[in-house]
Amino acid sequence: MSTLTYIICWPLLAAIVLAFVPRNYRVVMRAVALAATLISALLALKMFLQFNGVSVGPSGYRFEQQQPWIEAMGISYHVGVDGINVGLILMGAVVAFAAACVSSEIKKREKEFYILLLVILGAFASLDLFFFYFFHELALVPTFIMIGVWGRGEQKNYATFQITLYLSIGALMALIGLIALYLQSGVGTFDIPKLTEHIRDNPLSANAQRFIFPLLLFGFGILVSLWPFHTWAPLGYSSAPTPTAMLHAGVLKKFGLYGLIRIALPLLPNAAQSWMHILAWLCLGNLVYCGWVAMRQKDFNWLVGYSSVAHMGFVFLGIASLTLIGITGAVVVMIAHGFLAALTFGLSGYIHQQTGTLEVARLGGLLRKLPFIGTALMMAAFAACGLPGFANFAGEVTVLFGAWKAFPQVTILACWGALIIGAIYMLRAMRNILHGPLAETWASVSDAPHIWRRAPFIILLAGLVTFGCFPRLLTDKIKPSAKQIVEMINNHSPAKQPNMVGTLSTASHFFPKTIRGVLWKASLPDFLAAREQGGLLQYRETAPDKAITTQVAMTGRIFTVPPLAPVSLSPSEGERGPFARFWSYPQEAPATIDRSQ
Repeated sequence: MSTLTYIICWPLLAAIVLAFVPRNYRVVMRAVALAATLISALLALKMFLQFNGVSVGPSGYRFEQQQPWIEAMGISYHVGVDGINVGLILMGAVVAFAAACVSSEIKKREKEFYILLLVILGAFASLDLFFFYFFHELALVPTFIMIGVWGRGEQKNYATFQITLYLSIGALMALIGLIALYLQSGVGTFDIPKLTEHIRDNPLSANAQRFIFPLLLFGFGILVSLWPFHTWAPLGYSSAPTPTAMLHAGVLKKFGLYGLIRIALPLLPNAAQSWMHILAWLCLGNLVYCGWVAMRQKDFNWLVGYSSVAHMGFVFLGIASLTLIGITGAVVVMIAHGFLAALTFGLSGYIHQQTGTLEVARLGGLLRKLPFIGTALMMAAFAACGLPGFANFAGEVTVLFGAWKAFPQVTILACWGALIIGAIYMLRAMRNILHGPLAETWASVSDAPHIWRRAPFIILLAGLVTFGCFPRLLTDKIKPSAKQIVEMINNHSPAKQPNMVGTLSTASHFFPKTIRGVLWKASLPDFLAAREQGGLLQYRETAPDKAITTQVAMTGRIFTVPPLAPVSLSPSEGERGPFARFWSYPQEAPATIDRSQ
């Protein structure tokens, strides 16, 4: 059984166990949740460290496991990791443990809360479209419930309605796109590696790509809070309980981005290229507009919510670049933002628990009373500003380098939004919350008292600093997988035409070659010369003593015609080599060139 299965199943088994624990056993419930998430985090760390030492499976993934489920529809439990998702799984497991650690703020219906908290992992590990979507919905639905039941503030019911409406629409659009992709592929399987291999050799038609890609782009984009579909995020995070905000902003939000990179870009390359200019300009709405709005916020949770939305613009910009360095940087930003969002929401939750408010104007001087929490919050602010030494800097600067050649104007504006606007609202908030005179109202607040209260923040900070100082721990793993995606995009070809039926004549000897769906004719000696020179030609020749070759191994594709009258010819000097066997056909013999082999 794969390590991934254990990472996914430990929290799920803990949730089942908690269903049978009596409600008044608070310590037991908390211990079970902490133990399950800690085991998953340790297994994810072990998998990350062993990644390069494990052999690649038949589908090109490590730690792979596949178990058929509904064979008639091609649905199977299939999990595995490559460079794209190994860091995301580690980040998700660590954030889940940190969220379990800060769940002590929940005082009512604790049993139900912990059960809902433990069903968030699985989407990043799945290599089957069905389970990919199922695991996300399994984690998303509890988010609605947790905000509605355990949320805070007067707007929690409205926030629940808003986030449910937006995310349901986004999930529905993505579902329609995934089903259309399954049907249009014609391969009869939900298995992502098989779909990828099939569509690489048999690209979808241009019309199919134009229909499916916008559904995935905007469906996944809504789930990620792509501007202008972002308004649910700050409202939802400001109303959510701290563990829920940590999990959704840190982990679940990356589902849509991961879906774009894993599914939409490599499987729909033609449509992806036509939409990337639009995506690049839309991401400025995240980076610049949401940054402006964050500058006007008076509530720290709202500020962090808009900051979280703004940082998603870097990931969209990296994706839009369609370059190796840009997509690699986008994945690094996803991982870094997961740690950062969980850390920032966790710290703001602690301050709210101590003070009962997050209004920036009412706070001040808290660094005197909360030295550990205040120091951690300042480090989180520096990471959000892109300070070197934190993982966010490594990812963001990589994205900017990758996007410069494709979108120089967008990149300049993105730098302005990130370096200037982001620094203004984050550093100003730190000045108002941590420095200045301490109000008498906060004289009784206390710092994190023991290691269990400090542990989640230490772990999240360790992730930011480790990957910030040693980014190659991520990039060396991401680069080979990102390179395959970029090659599939750049080496795409138009959709394959149906089999061609025509007439072949012994008086017209030709050699079939397909370049991007175009059938070329060439005599054998001339083609050998042209192949050596890397050229293309269209050639006609009347030579009754010639015939058509049955296959050509050098083109990467094999073209066959039904043999009618085989005859062995002695090739001339220029025709020696792999082209030694020919077939002769009667005058005007019908034949089919099979382009599917």
